[in-house]
Order: sequence, then structure tokens, then C-alpha cells
Amino acid sequence: MTQTKLDSKVLPLLEDKIKLIKTEKGAIYLVGPIRLPVNLYGETVIFQWYCWLNCNEVTEDFERIIDKLSSVNLAEFQQSSVLVYGDFEYADDAIIRMHSICHTGDIFGSKRCDCGFQLKQSMKMIVEHGTGALFYLANHEGRGIGLFSKAMAYILQENGFDTVEANQGLGFVDDSRNYSDAIQVLKALRSKPVTLMTNNPKKLEALKSSGLPVSGRQPLWGDVSEYNEKYLQTKINRSGHLKDEGTCTND
Repeated sequence: MTQTKLDSKVLPLLEDKIKLIKTEKGAIYLVGPIRLPVNLYGETVIFQWYCWLNCNEVTEDFERIIDKLSSVNLAEFQQSSVLVYGDFEYADDAIIRMHSICHTGDIFGSKRCDCGFQLKQSMKMIVEHGTGALFYLANHEGRGIGLFSKAMAYILQENGFDTVEANQGLGFVDDSRNYSDAIQVLKALRSKPVTLMTNNPKKLEALKSSGLPVSGRQPLWGDVSEYNEKYLQTKINRSGHLKDEGTCTND
């Protein structure tokens, strides 16, 4: 990409909206909050949106970081973000969702999984609760194998493999997702306890082992159909997801 000089009017508008989070490998640069009106089940709900970027360079000279970005095609790299609702920093009780990107489920509305349902339902539950955050984790496609590999895994699933067998058949582990960046951002936004919306005990353990105060877990099952029933049962039987009474059945 062709690099141009940073407009002198830009930095004063951005520097108060960028936060540096130091990590073991470098830094996370968090930009926001940004007012984001969202169409949620036919109603407009106002969220506050943040996005973050990993970088090896650690500096509070944000002009230097912004200058570097104009020479990099960030559209070729996925970045994660978080939607915040209510008084997330100070409210005593907040509910959160660590949502792994699912191109087919979140965008196209695929019925092969429950991801699209979980995305919208968790946003609805956050609003109904009064405060919370939805972390949208962009490098988690296909439990961390990427979109192209996920497409190949789907072909294997159409030929008798379950989700775990398909990933392993392609040379991957069942689940390679990492939550460390999201946890760092969560710590920067809130220090009080959170309730985690998940059926996955690995997500719960990731938060607890990081020292974050976790007040509880909220299950998030639903949208069971003939297209995803085997997929959901594999989550429970092979991947250790927590089955809650009356959920994950097509009865």
C-alpha cells in the first residue's frame, strides 16, 4: 500500500481513544469506545464498540503506530473487537460472552452450527441484563484452524466424520483457541466479577486461571435442528461441553 503522511488533525482526535496494554509478547492497542447503534431483533440498541490490534512494538507514541498502519494492509488480517453495553466498568454484576468468529454461522446464518444464534442471543441477554460485553474473537474460525481448513473439515463431516475427527484428520488438535488477548482487554475494561455465557468449560477455566473474578456461568444452548444436532452432541460427548438440563435436544 502507498503510505501518506498523517493528517495533523487526526492525532488529537484519536490519542484519547487509544489505550496501550502491555503483554509478554509486545502490546495490545485498544481503540474506543465508539458509539455503535445495532439492529437487534428489530430494535435499535446502542453499544459501545472497541477494537484491538496486536503489535510487537510497545510505545505510547500513537502517531508512530498510526503512521505504520497506513503502510500495512490490515484488511488482510483479522482483528478482534468487543461490544460493551451499560456501565461495564463499574456495575457490580456484568455478563460477558467470548464469541469465536464463525463466518458461515454469524454472516450467512448457517444451520450447521449454533454460532449465529449464540451471537445474537448473547447480545440480547446482555441488554436484558443491563450491562455486559460481547468479545468477538477473529482468529478463532473453526476452533482456530481458519476458514479454508474449516471448509475442508465440512467436506469430511459430510462423509461421516464428526467435528473433532475432521479437525484431527486435517492434522489439527480439536480446539486450538487462545483467550489471552481477550482476557487482557477484559482486565483493561473491568476489574469486578463477571458471569460468563458459555457451554465450554475451557473458556471458564481460561478466565479463572488468569486471576479474573468469575461469579458464575450462564448456559447458552438453542436453535437445535436436524442440521446441527450431531454437531451439538459432539460438543458434549467429545469436546467436554457442559450439558444443562433440558438443553441440546431436538425432542
